[in-house]
Amino acid sequence: MEPQGFPNPYGYRLENMHTESARHQMIYHQVRPWDVSDDRVLEALGDVPRERFVPDAYRELAFADTAIPLPCGQHMLKPVQEGRLLQALAANPGNRALVVGTGSGFVSAVLARLVDHVTSVDIHAELIDTASVKLADEKIPNVELRLADFNELEPGTKFDRILVSGSMPLFDPRLPEWLKPDGRLVAIIGSEPTMHVERVARTGSSYTRTRLFETVVQRLENVPLPEAFEF
Repeated sequence: MEPQGFPNPYGYRLENMHTESARHQMIYHQVRPWDVSDDRVLEALGDVPRERFVPDAYRELAFADTAIPLPCGQHMLKPVQEGRLLQALAANPGNRALVVGTGSGFVSAVLARLVDHVTSVDIHAELIDTASVKLADEKIPNVELRLADFNELEPGTKFDRILVSGSMPLFDPRLPEWLKPDGRLVAIIGSEPTMHVERVARTGSSYTRTRLFETVVQRLENVPLPEAFEF
């Protein structure tokens, strides 16, 4: 119930006003100051209700600058990480994109606002099932979810954009082969405490790798590890 005398000329429920204020704070006081200046990315982050992709037990943390626990021992990325990775991807209308690591489904949902179609894969059936419900609830039809182990993945098609949302200790040379000519992918390479985001741009049959910034995120499951050094 609203407090007596509270000025609410627009008829919003108070919890909705609080949510929209928190969303604005996340976008303009967390994400944007972290060098995310692409208005399309910021608008897409605001359009998709992040709080509805967060597990109920952590709903109050939906807009906090923290990684949020998910089932299966996984975590949602921090909002600033989501924003900066999506900006680095430079997705455009007409693109077909691949997301490796569906997680909550939020990143795939946001990317779906920027491109024509998203294929999103995850190794955990529970996460795929939950994300499917969330995407349907939000009426986001242009995301295809696939249950798959990245290490055994054979997409069967090529993509304009690829986003790997978990880290890999070693760069996977298969990734550039999944790109269309002039395609681009963003991946997080390295092991704690040193990881860096790389942008890979393909031109014809060759590609270039560029380091963008450092961050730390959860590692993809089953990916190859560097050989241990032995004396």
